[in-house]
Amino acid sequence: MQDFSFYNPTRIEFGAGKIATIDQLVPTNAKVLVLYGGESAKRNGTLDEVTAALGDRQVQLFGGIEPNPSFETLMEAVQKVREQKLDYLLAVGGGSVIDGTKFVAAAALHEGDAWDILLQGGQNITAALPFGSVLTLPATGSEMNKGSVITRKSLQAKLPFMSELVFPQFSILDPVKTYTLPTRQIANGVVDAFMHVIEQYLTYPANAPVQDRFAEGLLQTLTEIGPKALANPEDYQTRASLMWTATLALNGLIGAGVPQDWATHMLGHELTALHGLDHAQTLAIILPEMLRQRKTAKLGKLVQYAERVWNITEGSDDEKAEAAIERTRDFFESVGVKTRLSDYDLGAEHIDTIIDSLTQHGMTALGEHGDVTPEHCRQILLASL
Repeated sequence: MQDFSFYNPTRIEFGAGKIATIDQLVPTNAKVLVLYGGESAKRNGTLDEVTAALGDRQVQLFGGIEPNPSFETLMEAVQKVREQKLDYLLAVGGGSVIDGTKFVAAAALHEGDAWDILLQGGQNITAALPFGSVLTLPATGSEMNKGSVITRKSLQAKLPFMSELVFPQFSILDPVKTYTLPTRQIANGVVDAFMHVIEQYLTYPANAPVQDRFAEGLLQTLTEIGPKALANPEDYQTRASLMWTATLALNGLIGAGVPQDWATHMLGHELTALHGLDHAQTLAIILPEMLRQRKTAKLGKLVQYAERVWNITEGSDDEKAEAAIERTRDFFESVGVKTRLSDYDLGAEHIDTIIDSLTQHGMTALGEHGDVTPEHCRQILLASL
């Protein structure tokens, strides 16, 4: 196991009706900007619950944050924060809204061009507004981590940043708020959470049995509850398990002291920025061939993954690895997330542009060994057609 520093200050309030606790969690004198996405937060009553819980505090609203939160939209929120001298943010939505709120929290206090936050990966963040979140879509884990990914439409760029200054102070997790989500969003959430675990687990053996067992337990849980979450939208216990699994998948715990990959995510960001695919869709496309192309380097963990997660015990190591890769693809397909570029009307003619964009963004040495080059990514995309 590698040395590590683990820090996570986010308070979690989990359960039905927990939105009411906002009154105790937000300072009484706060001037609050509530950020949200589309109209669903209004239609299902969540926004009304939030504003009621905020009571007599000064509250303003900012809606319209996209599924891939855009720099352009978020800078409008930054302007509103500055003009109205607001001092507390509250995200109401899924990972995109929370990611966007993290950026607003940092950008509102940033001197100079706020895009530099993304160009420097958050290393230049020196202050951020305090904020909390009300999670309505289990997927990204943004409700309990320090990371964010922002898209700049004008540049067709999607870049991540991280900072300990953008941990949410608290996050409300009410599984009931997931009942009315479209099937596509739940399916994406299952895949997204699964992939977050994979990126931290499926690298190479690192003598970290605690992290491995945690990760394998989360993966097994997702394979068990994923179909149930789709089949029975108002099954509270299943939706609760999905929500908590997605949070644990990326709150820093299972990645502490182990090597991490993230090559699939970085390549996936380019597909989203250029072609508008859902984040989970890009991951489902890329992962199977990413694993196959890197099978030799990952063989030890692939075999462990095959045996412990999928109960594949027969055959050679190579056969176990191949079987696990196909079981993974089948799982994504089983929850309704397609795994081929052609499923999204993308072909070989699109690959050069994707690779050029990857290179322009400096993503030229990806993976746990830093050996995944743009040419490797080209071969992975070709195999994903």
